[in-house]
Amino acid sequence: MTDHTTDTDNPILLAFSGGLDTSFAVPWLRETYDRPVVTLNINTGGLDEQAVVRMKQRALSLGAVRHVTVDARDEYYDRVLRYLVYGNVKRGQAYPLCVGAERSLQAQRIATLADEFGASSVAHGCTAAGNDQVRFEVALRTLNPKLEVLAPIRDNDFQRMEQIRYLEARGLPIPAGRGEYSINRGLWGISIGGKETLDSNDYLPERAWVLTKGAFDGEVKQAHHTLSFEKGVPTALDGEAMSPVDLIEKLEIVAGEYGIGRGMHVGDTILGTKGRVAYEAPAAEVILLAHRELEKLTLTPSQLKLKEPLSITYGDLVHEGQHLDPVCRDIEALLASSQERVTGEVRMLFRTGTAIVEGITSPHSLMAASGGVYGETAGEWSAADATGLSRMRALPGMLHTRAA
Repeated sequence: MTDHTTDTDNPILLAFSGGLDTSFAVPWLRETYDRPVVTLNINTGGLDEQAVVRMKQRALSLGAVRHVTVDARDEYYDRVLRYLVYGNVKRGQAYPLCVGAERSLQAQRIATLADEFGASSVAHGCTAAGNDQVRFEVALRTLNPKLEVLAPIRDNDFQRMEQIRYLEARGLPIPAGRGEYSINRGLWGISIGGKETLDSNDYLPERAWVLTKGAFDGEVKQAHHTLSFEKGVPTALDGEAMSPVDLIEKLEIVAGEYGIGRGMHVGDTILGTKGRVAYEAPAAEVILLAHRELEKLTLTPSQLKLKEPLSITYGDLVHEGQHLDPVCRDIEALLASSQERVTGEVRMLFRTGTAIVEGITSPHSLMAASGGVYGETAGEWSAADATGLSRMRALPGMLHTRAA
């Protein structure tokens, strides 16, 4: 964390991303409340050192008295992403919670900083139409119900062109693209909103994509990669050991070149409406695919069946900003326990637009543990055993037919 202290009294702490909404919020809050504004960025991924510097410069040029950056990437993985991987969580069987999952953690850090700065007010740039307003405020009110939460964009219904004119009139910097697309980026991927996501039919133009831009313009030469796991945690890429965060960041670049993990998702919002978002999640797509297949090799049928509905529930709770609910700790305990034998290597083929699992090895392979070969050779059972099993499995149907 940088610029930890301020000599101003009772500043407004603003969760700052550098986009149009939060850029507008800095001068508006300062002018409206006649109080200093301290901008906070809780970095849960997607920002390199240069981006961190640029964000600080932007915040100060907009009138913030201080800018604080907190590197929370490792904490984000340990407290949230780890369990999304354990649970193979994809919302609607497609969207890997690229963004939104980090909001509760960001709110926790902001609430802590509010105490350290002696601030009674925190602010965010969310609109009335999205999920993030709920995620932030549920967490903030859970942690510190006395905090005043300011939401200038939502509460005043400021439109994008209004914000742009406001900044232009004051000679303040406007984000690149003038807010045409709303881009949220984190360790697990990117979500993109624009006019094409306002209905269910249109598709984003190629220029709007970030991680996979141009990937489909020409065929990229296919490549083989190996992903290693230890107890459900991704630990190495192509034999090179690295931390989960480093592995995710490297895999994002490698898989992004192939256009892997690009999609458009229609889902149910916290507000009760249907919503649509474009997303790019190359690393998430590859890791979840590899992890899921490794689990199939190492977990029992009962483990797999029990995990699936709990993982869906966990994903829903995280998506809806309820990560602080103690039931999440209960589900996390079961998910962590299930990973005891999820260790091995997954060989994958990357081709334009897709990742394919070519092979899996594990010291805990239940397939290798069998003396039989499916479809070929009986091992632990005899032909008579197989005949008896078939008869017993048919018994409920036989009784139903007889009763008719």
